[in-house]
Amino acid sequence: MYLTLHVTGQRDDGYHLLDSLVVFAAEVGDRVRVMPADKSSLDVTGPMAEGVPTGADNLVMQAAALYDLPVAISLDKRLPMAAGLG
Repeated sequence: MYLTLHVTGQRDDGYHLLDSLVVFAAEVGDRVRVMPADKSSLDVTGPMAEGVPTGADNLVMQAAALYDLPVAISLDKRLPMAAGLG
């Protein structure tokens, strides 16, 4: 998890220089459970579930669609959306 992230400059090739402080925690992260099903579905629960799309625009559903097998997915959302932690 990034505690700080600072852009400190830009290189000649256009990439940015970064200064960051990162910590690793064992119990941080979303939890995903995938089970065989007759039809693909996504159920989102957890403290960060509000506003998470459950349709085809969700990255979890897009990844599942690549396998072309119907699955029921349960996502326990513990990280904020677009937090850059994935």
